[in-house]
Amino acid sequence: MADDTTDTKSSNQMWGGRFASGPDAIMEEINASIGFDKKLFAQDIRGSIAHATMLAHQGIISAEDKDKIVHGLNTILSEIESGNFEFSRQLEDIHMNVEARLATLIGPAAGRLHTARSRNDQVALDFRLWVKEELQKTERMLTGLIAAFLDRAEEHAESVMPGFTHLQTAQPVTFGHHCMAYVEMFGRDRARARHAIEHLDESPIGAAALAGTGYPIDRHMTAKALGFREPTRNSIDTVSDRDFAIEFLSIAAIAGMHLSRLAEEIVIWSTPQFGFVRLSDAFSTGSSIMPQKKNPDAAELVRAKTGRINGSLVALLTIMKGLPLAYSKDMQEDKEQVFDAAESLELAIAAMTGMVRDMTVNTARMKAAAGSGYSTATDLADWLVREAGLPFRDAHHVTGRAVALAESKGCDLAELPLSDLQAIHPDITDKVYDVLTVEASVASRKSFGGTAPSEVRKQIAFWRARN
Repeated sequence: MADDTTDTKSSNQMWGGRFASGPDAIMEEINASIGFDKKLFAQDIRGSIAHATMLAHQGIISAEDKDKIVHGLNTILSEIESGNFEFSRQLEDIHMNVEARLATLIGPAAGRLHTARSRNDQVALDFRLWVKEELQKTERMLTGLIAAFLDRAEEHAESVMPGFTHLQTAQPVTFGHHCMAYVEMFGRDRARARHAIEHLDESPIGAAALAGTGYPIDRHMTAKALGFREPTRNSIDTVSDRDFAIEFLSIAAIAGMHLSRLAEEIVIWSTPQFGFVRLSDAFSTGSSIMPQKKNPDAAELVRAKTGRINGSLVALLTIMKGLPLAYSKDMQEDKEQVFDAAESLELAIAAMTGMVRDMTVNTARMKAAAGSGYSTATDLADWLVREAGLPFRDAHHVTGRAVALAESKGCDLAELPLSDLQAIHPDITDKVYDVLTVEASVASRKSFGGTAPSEVRKQIAFWRARN
């Protein structure tokens, strides 16, 4: 999308008379953006209709010309949507393609559409509208993913599994509690999307090339017509700002990171060594040589999409980092990054929502693993604090000796005879066995946000109310 103030050589006659000859093949190749910015056709036409309507309302163009322009633009919209519109590389971008076709359809009145605007504020408008719609779509998709997790959390509020730190068994938790951790993550992603919509909810149209315009336009009218809260307040910043695109990519990168963490867990959990979950054939593939294998390809591809999204974020940050105000042609390189990241994020969220709903949870395998690695050791230490009055550091030491003894005997803590425990500390009684099971451990974690089933259900109810 070219800057109107730095028109390049072009074979079209839509603008400028300074250059007598057209660009050579290399210039045409590097300059044209229609190959990707045609994705903005609906936003471009919508913005032009709002602009023409405002121009007529302000008496800048006639009502008759406005009606011709609006009718022509709606005709073009129908042509593009039906696949009957021929895009031209010689016309560079979506703006000039639409304007050229409009001129063919309605004649000289088409030339009045570009009054009081530039391609600089036009592309800023189109791109903002597109990103706003994409953020709204992201918000809806994250809501669906959260709903899938809430259903699984409710189903497994009492299903015991091992909780990990450093990927080592730490303490027993419930699978429902683990699911709710992802609800929190994706809830933050959704909140970021909502906040980003608020940040970009200003209309750029009317900023013109960079300095505004001398025509008596009404920017508040076009802002309202296009669903923006208000117009932008500085014309230089308006045409040179791509923060909204960078913020979208930042949100996509963070959400992608969360999706990738979940994908990694599904990959691990679905291995025979863990066997916590099983994906159906809908989200798995087989091996070309090993018939026994079932590969979690969907999860692995979600994990890989994150790298692609991160690359888009870094690319746009790098494109923008050295640009002086206002517009520079470098900014034409912003859209492919955003379009690609948006497609990757949509696909990743959809795939993960499907996997969460699809996977079969092996509760027996999880429960068996929950007690491994002396996961109730902290419960023994807490019992010593509560019942025997030991300072926690002393209780920690006593518990460590008990774990070492259990390891030497090849048994769990709950299988140690009372006499062995009392030999480590005489104040231990047989009541200690009430806290050494994984079920008892989980049930005792009733602090706000804890893993006790009662607390998990409270958090599920909280999120259902706000989802």
